[in-house]
Amino acid sequence: MNQGAIPFDSGEHQALRLIAGGAPLIEVLNNLCDTVDAYSPDLMTTVMLLDPDGKRLRPVAGRRVPQGWIDAISPLKIGPRAGSCGAAAFLKRRVITVDISTDPLWDDSRDTATGYGLRASWSQPLLSKDGEVLGTFAMYYAQPRQPSESDLRLIEGAANLAVIAIEGERSQAALRAALDQVASSEAELRTILDAVPQQIAVLGTDGANLYANQAVMDYTGLSKEEVMRQDFRARVFHPEDIERLRAERRDALLRGVRFENEQRIRRKDGQYRWFLVRYSPFRDENGKVVRWYATGTDIDDRKRAEERTEKENLALREEIDRSSMFEEIVGSSDALRKVLAQVAKVAPTDSTVLITGETGTGKELIARALHRRSRRAGRAFIVVNCAAIPQSLIASELFGHEKGAFTGAMQRRTGRFEAADGGTIFLDEVGELPMEAQVALLRVLQEREFERVGGTEPVRVDVRVLAATNRDLQRAVDAGAFRQDLFYRLNVFPLHLPPLRERPGDIRLLVEYLIDRFAKKTGKKFSEITQRTLQLLMSYDWPGNIRELQNVIERAVVLCEGEIFSVDETWLKREQVGKLSPAVPLSATIAGHERELIERALAETFGRVSGPRGAAAKLGIPRQTLESKILNLGIDKNRFKSLRPPSH
Repeated sequence: MNQGAIPFDSGEHQALRLIAGGAPLIEVLNNLCDTVDAYSPDLMTTVMLLDPDGKRLRPVAGRRVPQGWIDAISPLKIGPRAGSCGAAAFLKRRVITVDISTDPLWDDSRDTATGYGLRASWSQPLLSKDGEVLGTFAMYYAQPRQPSESDLRLIEGAANLAVIAIEGERSQAALRAALDQVASSEAELRTILDAVPQQIAVLGTDGANLYANQAVMDYTGLSKEEVMRQDFRARVFHPEDIERLRAERRDALLRGVRFENEQRIRRKDGQYRWFLVRYSPFRDENGKVVRWYATGTDIDDRKRAEERTEKENLALREEIDRSSMFEEIVGSSDALRKVLAQVAKVAPTDSTVLITGETGTGKELIARALHRRSRRAGRAFIVVNCAAIPQSLIASELFGHEKGAFTGAMQRRTGRFEAADGGTIFLDEVGELPMEAQVALLRVLQEREFERVGGTEPVRVDVRVLAATNRDLQRAVDAGAFRQDLFYRLNVFPLHLPPLRERPGDIRLLVEYLIDRFAKKTGKKFSEITQRTLQLLMSYDWPGNIRELQNVIERAVVLCEGEIFSVDETWLKREQVGKLSPAVPLSATIAGHERELIERALAETFGRVSGPRGAAAKLGIPRQTLESKILNLGIDKNRFKSLRPPSH
């Protein structure tokens, strides 16, 4: 960004002043675009508003955007591939085009856009508090460009202001329409004001409440009589805001000119939400102020977003210079470096990646790193744990369903693949997919399309698929439990994560990282780690890998007193395996009996290993341990699935 640009907060205040002053909507939106344009000479912004028919957008503001481009897209039909703005309005979410010349969203208007020097386009939908599309706010660049975190905050902040301006114009128009009919009678005016969905109050010259419309009573839960009481402000407004704004409000009422402030108003359920309250004077024929009209606009989402951004920025500053070489993946061992080198090579491509490794090795972190370093980083990253979804619902979760597709399907539901369109989907525990879902997944990988459950029309998507498993999929293919053709489609680029026991040199780094992380959360500070603790942690084989290490460190941080960090040695001893029955612990059996117990548990669970009703839970051992034993003993767990009685 241009270092000499006007700080956005000053531009925000200017825009709010224009809104509060009753400036025309187009003037407010043009001023907003000018403020954002000042950040860079290469930046062009525009605001498009929705036509009354709800199907088209029209540019209304943005003085830098080429007139030829404005003429070419006036009007712009809303659709999933109608450029960034058309798609953003259609999807009701931000759409980032890093390079117009290659993005499929621009197939119908690519040549026109690039002909006017547009190469990057980021569009934020303008949504009312009810989720209604009002328009879009777009930023164009003459060169391909990936937005930074500050860019995303800028476009979100500008879009929030545009929404406030548009909704303010609507509310003011409704208020003006109501005031035009004052002559009919005060009762008629009140009826009209009650029909306005925005909160409106009529105040005396001293600021006391004279009247509040139905929206105020619906929000606060107060009666008309309670609204008229002198303690109304104390009951409704946050005590901190009453004290903070007392003098400012008194002086503004005395000046007799429009003003506005931000304060929290108590909802009838006891929760406070932020509102932008605008005060407008009503004068008699001699110009004397005889009434004040106060209108409240809900800006709680914007304020919460600002607070989250401040907290995130603080957290980011605290994380600078941390001993982490790659996202949240900590370590410097050769085994880990090899994996990260592969990640760096495959991330910019659209290749399907199959991530394998034991439970707790950080497969999801690797998947997120692949997404963040891809051209899809500005789009959605959807995580699906295939083992956590009941088999009867997996198809609906992944691909969605049509209304009436099955009992309880009261409306059409969008699946995870549609939600990830343009981005990345991460299928964790992919080896747990039932055979029907495997067939549908194969079709998505081959043809980039699928059908919703109960649907007949194909749905096309552009999604990069990342998958992960701790199972031996090749063995599953050999056993007939996993499709061979799907395995080949997923295994285009295999990435194997080494277990922690093969990365002993990383254990100390991880321990220091995790101690620092959990100590900050608990408000503690450790100056030293005992040598015995380090030796214990370094010598343990960590069957649960990094997840187990994390749990041990968190427990120790909570229990340690003083500034010396230590771990109880008993935590690192293998716990006695749970019992199948009160008298026969699995760890006490001989190899033959162990096989018998495992096969009995598999028979009782119809071959299911994981989950609360799986064989691992029945035996009281970790799933990865049972999988290892099944593999070592040569047990075919799939033969037990045929024992399941047919459903009726």
